[in-house]
Amino acid sequence: MMKRLTTGLLATAAATAAFALAVPAAAQAAAPAAASAAAGSSGYDYDDYWGSYYSGNHKAKANGWIGVDWNRRQTSNEVHLRGKVYDLDHRTYRQGGKCALVRVQAHRFDDHHGYWAERESYRHCGAGGYKRFHFAADDVDSVRVQVCQIGLHSSHPTRCGDWEYLYTAESE
Repeated sequence: MMKRLTTGLLATAAATAAFALAVPAAAQAAAPAAASAAAGSSGYDYDDYWGSYYSGNHKAKANGWIGVDWNRRQTSNEVHLRGKVYDLDHRTYRQGGKCALVRVQAHRFDDHHGYWAERESYRHCGAGGYKRFHFAADDVDSVRVQVCQIGLHSSHPTRCGDWEYLYTAESE
């Protein structure tokens, strides 16, 4: 009985040691592959998928991808934001239904006053569908988005979600 118990414990210890040695080697082999796939496979210095982000009442959403490409001296960059804005409000306009709106803002790194110099809005009206959008800006140190609802003929967004930061130069 004691011999079986000792043999079982030794076998378990050997298997655990072999596993402990194999896991770091596998992790080290996979880490560079994952890092190179994430940074550089797209040709951008930084790129990431973002979202889904929602309006305050979850009747509009947006998601997408951001890529940032720096020049060789790291003094200038170009940002590209691609995404989709979804209208999830199935009410008719007579019932109070609204369109989906995503607002994009970019802050230039040479602006020390805190203004969001680059601003763009993309609207989609039509429950159950989405609209693709593309935003581009140069020399920016942060980009953020906000998802809202907006009336069919209105210029004032409502039910806005939080501002979500997609990129800051410090995060690289």
